[in-house]
Amino acid sequence: MKTRIINLLLILTSLLGYIEWSGDNQTFLFQAEAQLFPKIFTDPASVIHPFTLLPFAGQLMLLITLFQPKPSKILGYIGIGSLSLLLVFIFIIGLLSMNFKIIFSTIPFITMAIFAIQHYRKKSE
Repeated sequence: MKTRIINLLLILTSLLGYIEWSGDNQTFLFQAEAQLFPKIFTDPASVIHPFTLLPFAGQLMLLITLFQPKPSKILGYIGIGSLSLLLVFIFIIGLLSMNFKIIFSTIPFITMAIFAIQHYRKKSE
């Protein structure tokens, strides 16, 4: 049960990522995903990019573990790794630009990812 809660929190905290770009544009990742999800079915070529597909695949893997009788550690690790590619990249961008909104939006996921990895390692002992 604890593994499922951790995986759910990983999914939820991954959606809190905040990004800003030129032209006074900004969005949270949950807003960006809500805009991209319908395009997967209508115009899949417009959403094919490693920084959209890998994190989305990571979320799907973690979502699958929520419904497994015994949550798979391998899917958990792959899901964390896939999501970490985007969120750690966003974190680094926040550090380089000294944008505290971006930095603080990624800290919950990074903290949960570290906690989840520690949990998975303890579980194998």
